[in-house]
Amino acid sequence: MYRRSIESRVRFESCLYLTVAALIFGMFAISDYYLLGITREFYLLLAMRIGVVSLCLLLAFVIGRWGGYSSKVWLHALPLWLLATGIILIVPLRPESLPTQVTAVVVATMAFYLLIPNLLTVAALASFYLNIGFLAFAVLFAEIGPMAMLRIALLLIMANVVGFFALLRLESLQRKQFALLHEERDQNQQLHEEIAHRKSLETQLRVVAERDALTGLNNRGHFMNLAEEVLRRSQLERVPFGFFMIDVDHFKTINDTWGHRYGDWVLTKIAEVCVQSLRPTDVIGRFGGEEFVVALPNTGPDDAHIVAERLKKQVADLPLHEEMEKLCPSVTIGIAIAQTEDVDLETLITRADQMLYSGKRNGRNRVVMYDNEVEE
Repeated sequence: MYRRSIESRVRFESCLYLTVAALIFGMFAISDYYLLGITREFYLLLAMRIGVVSLCLLLAFVIGRWGGYSSKVWLHALPLWLLATGIILIVPLRPESLPTQVTAVVVATMAFYLLIPNLLTVAALASFYLNIGFLAFAVLFAEIGPMAMLRIALLLIMANVVGFFALLRLESLQRKQFALLHEERDQNQQLHEEIAHRKSLETQLRVVAERDALTGLNNRGHFMNLAEEVLRRSQLERVPFGFFMIDVDHFKTINDTWGHRYGDWVLTKIAEVCVQSLRPTDVIGRFGGEEFVVALPNTGPDDAHIVAERLKKQVADLPLHEEMEKLCPSVTIGIAIAQTEDVDLETLITRADQMLYSGKRNGRNRVVMYDNEVEE
């Protein structure tokens, strides 16, 4: 997982730093010219440098497009071995510049470990190849003595030790950082899930607290709060406010004849009719049992009567189960209107309730409106 997470960065950095290393290696052709002049050795060095630089740039392009040292180890190792071979081949062509080359080998060794991204084992093997090859060619072509070889060997060993443990520590720190980042992301994800779960629970609790379980309408307590607010706003704006008390006719007979399951079904269907017949600004709730209540802002007597009659007709037209084909569903609606007078919700409920029972006494399936003028 760690290697997959850094794969794109490794490809980019490998391409970049390999290009830089190749160009630096090629730029030393200038010093070759000043040291060797136009000689056979210079042309050999120039050809070698051009070949190494060209291959490294090609490999940099390939790594940038398709690299990945977790799956293509050989592809990332090849440039290091190529550069190491180029550095080693300088020794027989310029043996007199060995002291300068020792410095270059030390720098290249550190670059293999710390500059060009790679696996620790790949960097270590390429560095060992470079160091051993350089020492062997130094003995063969520069004819250095045992003490000089020992000093160079100690210097290269030191460079390898420092580079090896520096890269080891760097990889360890990066892995720890990745583990901490991954753990933090997991914790954040768990926190987001917990927050979402709590919000879901809050929503469910709010629904339970505010909604009637059977019909999905506002329950009595929540309806009263909403209706109070709508009434208060209507009084401030000095517009009429309508209130319906709706009762399902012969509901006890429905329960006794067809059972409570069908009775509940009738209630839910009537609730749906009420919702479809009313405006989005109207507030509807289940008052209890087979009674529903509706608050209608900005609704005068004429409009309220039209809405109630339409609602009553839609209930009568309800499609029923075959078992209930003999049932003629109907509702009785009591209406109370608050014009501009200062009247509270309880008073409107009482008036609408009186009209409801007046309608039931007079045969049901009717709309009865409270007459404010008679009251006055």
